[in-house]
Amino acid sequence: MEWLERLNLTMDYIERSMETGIDLSEAAHIACCSTFHFQRMFSYIAGLPLSEYVRRRRMSAAAFALQRGAKVIDLALTYGYDSPTAFSRAFRSVHGVSPSQARKKGVPLKAYPRLSFRITIKGDTEMNYRIEEKEAFRIVGVKAHFDMNVEESFAKVPLLWDQTVRNGDFKKLCALPAKEPCGILGVSACMDGKAFDYYIAAATDAPIPQGMEAYTVPAATWAIFECVGPMPQAIQQLQTRVVTEWLPTSGYEYADAPDIEVYSEGDTQSLQYHCEVWLPVRRA
Repeated sequence: MEWLERLNLTMDYIERSMETGIDLSEAAHIACCSTFHFQRMFSYIAGLPLSEYVRRRRMSAAAFALQRGAKVIDLALTYGYDSPTAFSRAFRSVHGVSPSQARKKGVPLKAYPRLSFRITIKGDTEMNYRIEEKEAFRIVGVKAHFDMNVEESFAKVPLLWDQTVRNGDFKKLCALPAKEPCGILGVSACMDGKAFDYYIAAATDAPIPQGMEAYTVPAATWAIFECVGPMPQAIQQLQTRVVTEWLPTSGYEYADAPDIEVYSEGDTQSLQYHCEVWLPVRRA
């Protein structure tokens, strides 16, 4: 699988760059996708954020180095920490002991091996999807700007939804004359590899309500997946399955366009709640 081979080549690059510094844009380039999509894809497949994986790998190597006599100040510099104190804090969070304690014989430490992707395709549960080509369309809504630490940024997204409901913007969006895709959209638009914008929006040609912004979703080919079940668990499980089960064997790969979630009206905690995930794709 070319797709899987590229992921493992990316892991080779990350491993080589643990000390010199990892360039996310270079890692994403090797994986043939945007930095935004690479971070999301990694977390779905590996089950932890890329930043956490790198931290664990660095602290695993640091433990070996300490036992060989390396100095804390040198390791802090090697692994990009601002001070020995910051390095020691990170080391303790992984190993549960301080660097000085790690030098002693008999102290239990943790080792996190290098990841190697060998995806097993289960296929025991169906996935309903369709492929559509769509011209560019305009959305209007509430926008938040985030840095490219995707996992930390997405932890803030539910707060944005809560705020949008509380201040009445959600009702304003629901009242706009909508075009396809119909519903309230969660749109993740990667900007320049360093940050991304998240919109809670509607697809519409209506005037922009006060305090909101417009954005044009570019023309793209979309793999559109049906999601049924209570939120957010159902959509999180679907997104993981899309990356680990559908994408590797589909003949498609990520395209440079936003990720879109389309939410319909109804009880989001119902077992029968329907929404959609729109994944931008291109032929591999």
